[in-house]
Amino acid sequence: MTDERATLMIAASESDSNLYYATRFMAPDPFIFIEVKGERLLVMSDLEMDRAKSQATVDRVLSYSEVERRLRAEGVTEPGTADVVHAVLQERGLQRLLVPGNFPYIHAARLQELGYQLATKKEPFFEQRVVKTGEEVRHIEAAQRATEAAVAAAHDVLRAAIPRGGVLWSDGVPLTSERIKQLINVKLMERDCVAQHTIVAGGEQACDPHNEGSGPLPADRSIIFDVFPRSGQSRYFADMSRTVVRGTPSPELRRLYQTVKDSQEEAITKIRDGADGAKIHQGICARFEAAGYRTELVNGRMQGYFHGTGHGVGLDIHEPPRISRTGSPLQEGHVVTVEPGLYYPGLGAVRIEDMVLVTRNGCRNLTNYPKTFELEC
Repeated sequence: MTDERATLMIAASESDSNLYYATRFMAPDPFIFIEVKGERLLVMSDLEMDRAKSQATVDRVLSYSEVERRLRAEGVTEPGTADVVHAVLQERGLQRLLVPGNFPYIHAARLQELGYQLATKKEPFFEQRVVKTGEEVRHIEAAQRATEAAVAAAHDVLRAAIPRGGVLWSDGVPLTSERIKQLINVKLMERDCVAQHTIVAGGEQACDPHNEGSGPLPADRSIIFDVFPRSGQSRYFADMSRTVVRGTPSPELRRLYQTVKDSQEEAITKIRDGADGAKIHQGICARFEAAGYRTELVNGRMQGYFHGTGHGVGLDIHEPPRISRTGSPLQEGHVVTVEPGLYYPGLGAVRIEDMVLVTRNGCRNLTNYPKTFELEC
């Protein structure tokens, strides 16, 4: 045995972005990926062999059933997945493995029984994932264009709605969050994007940042849209938030919106290669405090600014790096969101989010959608 280390993953690439990144092969059931001595291998079921050979970006595809038959012939009565891995690695004389943090315990325990030493690392498991290629940026931008088209269709419905009795009316009935979310999600599906947990939350609901919204949408109060679909073709995400009002907002709500908008746009000007994500976040916090918007617990509920400023976007909706209290340095090629928000029950909430590509001397905003607060007919 040598001191070299093999990389091992056992997962379904449909739900595991690291495995999809490593193989560019989409499958709903778990399969084996091994990178050993510069060679990238897949061990696949008979069901997926032909497709993997034609689609996966690896050096070789091995048959799981063939390895399993060989093990049975050698006297292994019930070979499991870890035994198949062992059979492949035995030929290469390796006993040290690097596995992701979500590696299945049942396989890890068996591999340890077989004498392997397992180590893991924090995300990003593949460090190159955080720096996007030109092709990856184009995939993200395509998903973003679909997002903007869907949100524009939803805002058109709000513009046509009639404020009456504190709620919005459309086609003779109250306009609901559910109706608008359905419209957004259908528009995204028409562009081969899939959205989950779309947020259309107004009034008091908007003061809970992850409340998806329900029931009639309010007139004269802020409504937060947060839409983050995944492309069905490329698997890359987009992410955008806008806050709008249909009707007449109070002067206090207008000031809240302008404060968030100004802070968001100032933060974008600070993003560049080598910038400190923690300092960018701290700058927004300081600006909010100076404007009189305190962050504190009131009657058992947080109000003010109590989430991070941004996160990476790619094959996952939340990836490194972070622009937050525990942020990290930004690097040319990162795609990150910038999404400050303020939340005050009784007054309302505002969150505005763009995605930007970090460049050497600044950033390029990947979001084209306007920041319009008051929707008018």
